[in-house]
Amino acid sequence: MSTDTTPHVLDSPARAALTGPHAHFAERRGRVLAYPVEVTPWLALPDDPDADDWADAATLVGPGNDVPLLGFQGRIPDGWEVTFQVEGVQFVDDGLAAAPDPEAVLLGPADVPEMLDLVARTQPGPFLPRTIELGTYLGIRREGALVAMAGERLHPPGWTEISAVCTDPAARGEGLATRLILAVAHGIRERGETPFLHTAAGNTHAIRLYESLGFRLRRTTAFGAARAPQRLPDRPAAVPVP
Repeated sequence: MSTDTTPHVLDSPARAALTGPHAHFAERRGRVLAYPVEVTPWLALPDDPDADDWADAATLVGPGNDVPLLGFQGRIPDGWEVTFQVEGVQFVDDGLAAAPDPEAVLLGPADVPEMLDLVARTQPGPFLPRTIELGTYLGIRREGALVAMAGERLHPPGWTEISAVCTDPAARGEGLATRLILAVAHGIRERGETPFLHTAAGNTHAIRLYESLGFRLRRTTAFGAARAPQRLPDRPAAVPVP
């Protein structure tokens, strides 16, 4: 893992995506950016959020709702409740044997109900009704049923995140996740971009797989969420500039 302290586009991948290739998804309030809630829950705070930024984040998600925090390790304001917190890791392509897979099929809007069902049974992380709009999703079917999938999520300039990697329990042990990761990575590489991904630091099985495929640990990070207060403090009215 690099010790370079120079800011990198992957240090704030959601903000980099929402100000770059995914700018057409961006919902903005002040300095806070977010994806539509039915696309993905990720929200991007500035590096140094102040009281106004937290109020804007609460307005975007709605009072009493959770603000997802990717990589944020600062102080949560008084009146907010931390509802989820886990250490994470970020991996980048460092020699993947990326290749198309002859059994992989392109998934589209008509496949979303099956994709949501597979995600509900396997819990790979957030996947919502419009997540498929973020990029390419590939799947493998057996006897017509979707048994494995993987696809693209955050898209900072020059990079694409591989996400929603999951396999039906009945089809595990066949290497389907590996094949789909390499197939999705191939498509990313074909665009001249570099694959990356996230997982929980405690997910040792996934980490061993990613390292064996040619991913390299770039940095540790954090996944979390904080619940906004039901009622936000009153904010002073703007004063006209003379």
